[in-house]
Amino acid sequence: MKTIEVVAALLCEGSCFLICRRPPHKSRGGLYEFVGGKVEPGETPQAALVRECKEELGVTVSVGAPVADVVHAYPDLTIHLQLFRCAIAEGAPQLLEHDDMQWISTEALNNYPFCPADIAFHDPIRQALG
Repeated sequence: MKTIEVVAALLCEGSCFLICRRPPHKSRGGLYEFVGGKVEPGETPQAALVRECKEELGVTVSVGAPVADVVHAYPDLTIHLQLFRCAIAEGAPQLLEHDDMQWISTEALNNYPFCPADIAFHDPIRQALG
């Protein structure tokens, strides 16, 4: 099975960060994730994050340093998921692709059901945001 390159944004505001819930009709519906998506051919991970955040949240982001990455095999696909620290440069997040969004602290991570690949980011986020 081919591995798909995927990026995700750790969108920070103060001591909190944004998580979004996938709608019921999508794969892994009802689970929370960090906003992002597939890297298109010829696109850098950073450019993909800027595009995905615009498409999914209606915001322009500045992409910072990588936080962590993981390879995860789902029953239907394998992904190489990279998480980057990001900040909103312009706009306010809107629910364009998801059905819920929450600004949470690291203490609240275990209170939300996450997509399995995103769970691997919990400890690196705790370390990065202390």
